[in-house]
Amino acid sequence: QVQLVESGGGLVHPGGSLRLSCAASGSTYAMGWYRQAPGKQRERVATIISGAMPNYADSVKGRFTISRDNAKNTVYLQMNNLKPEDTAVYLCNARLWRLGTLIDYWGQGTQVTVSS
Repeated sequence: QVQLVESGGGLVHPGGSLRLSCAASGSTYAMGWYRQAPGKQRERVATIISGAMPNYADSVKGRFTISRDNAKNTVYLQMNNLKPEDTAVYLCNARLWRLGTLIDYWGQGTQVTVSS
C-alpha cells in the first residue's frame, strides 16, 4: 500500500503558473498526473518512469513539465502559461509492481482553477 499526498493547487489568472507536488510513502515504478473537469472524463496529463523520457498529453506539451525526485519519492508538475481549460481536479497517480502486476494508487486530488 502506498499513500500519496498532493499539494500546490489553487486559483491563478490565465497565463500564470502553479507547481504541484505529490509525495509517495514508498518507492514507485511510475508516477504521473491526471485531471478531471466537471462533466468530463479523467484524462492523463503527464507521466514519468525513472530513466525514461516523460510523456505528455498534447494539450499541455510545451507548457507543463513533470519531474521526479526518487530520493524523496516525490513527483512535481510545473504548469506554466495556464489556460481556463486547464481548470480541473488534478490527481496524482503512482504505479507499483505487485506480484507481476502493475497496481495503481491515487491521491485525493487538488483543485486547480484558472480564471480572470
